[in-house]
Amino acid sequence: MKIINFTIPEKIGKSIHIKEDKLPYFYPHLHRHVEIQITWVLSGEGTIVIGNNMKPFQPGDLFVIGANQPHLFKSNPCYFEPDSRKKIHALNIFFNPEGFISQLLRFPEMYSIKKFIKSSNYGIQASEKDAPKLFEHFLKVINNEEGFMMAYFIEMLQTMANLTEWKYFSTESFEYLFTDIEGLKMNDILRYTMDHYKEEISLEQISAVAHLAPQSFCRYFKKHSAKTYTNFLNELRINEACKRLMEKNFVSIEKIKKEPDYFGVLYKKYFNEIYNYVYSKVREQSSASDVTQQVFLKAFNNICGSTSSNTFGLLVIPAASTASSIVNPF
Repeated sequence: MKIINFTIPEKIGKSIHIKEDKLPYFYPHLHRHVEIQITWVLSGEGTIVIGNNMKPFQPGDLFVIGANQPHLFKSNPCYFEPDSRKKIHALNIFFNPEGFISQLLRFPEMYSIKKFIKSSNYGIQASEKDAPKLFEHFLKVINNEEGFMMAYFIEMLQTMANLTEWKYFSTESFEYLFTDIEGLKMNDILRYTMDHYKEEISLEQISAVAHLAPQSFCRYFKKHSAKTYTNFLNELRINEACKRLMEKNFVSIEKIKKEPDYFGVLYKKYFNEIYNYVYSKVREQSSASDVTQQVFLKAFNNICGSTSSNTFGLLVIPAASTASSIVNPF
């Protein structure tokens, strides 16, 4: 397998393509296409990989994926079980930035939209606050035809360009293209890691998956992802631990949104449980402690916003004195 180059089917006389997915699970392979993709997840949970980063996805999320940006919506394992009745549902808008819109972007009035389209090369997600505004525009586009569809599409892009709280995925733009051989290796590495991240993965194991010597693998992975494999693996485990934490108590999460100080209570209540889960994966106390702190920081930012990181330290330091009596579970 390789990073598959998709050709999005175009309807005659249409500049944008609307696609609705109702499937047992999302397409499970890393892929890319020349079109920019705007995806609204209506049902389904899992992990999305865009460029060199990843995060959990859930119903209500809206993503903008740049042209030629390698990406993957990896449904949770329960979707692949033989007797699973779970389904995913997503609406997608595809358009080629080198197509019709490139002519419109020459007008000075389109500057902000042009800038926004360029930012999609990093992979972006609408904030929880802004997503509902975009859904209204999304529905206008997919429920209209001809000139009205195009007018509403430009209106949606302008609304997107005016928003300031987009969450960026990649640290680098992925406008360059992978070769087929590079795509083969990266797809196999990602699939193996996402299927086995709950187990111990040695450097020798993952190097063998990529058919590289360990030292060559380390250089290769960092070159194509701008991070070490250990950091990538820990991010995947952080995302999973963060999902476990967020699923624990929705009442507490709603309360934290209104009263951020309450996060210290959640921290004290679940620190040891999350730490033990992380330790079971990384098998090293110092790393487990660091990863656990990152889990809680990510959860706090997801609940209260990424601008609240400074507040996080003030909330968890008092709580840490209570939760710091970590017992090695093994």
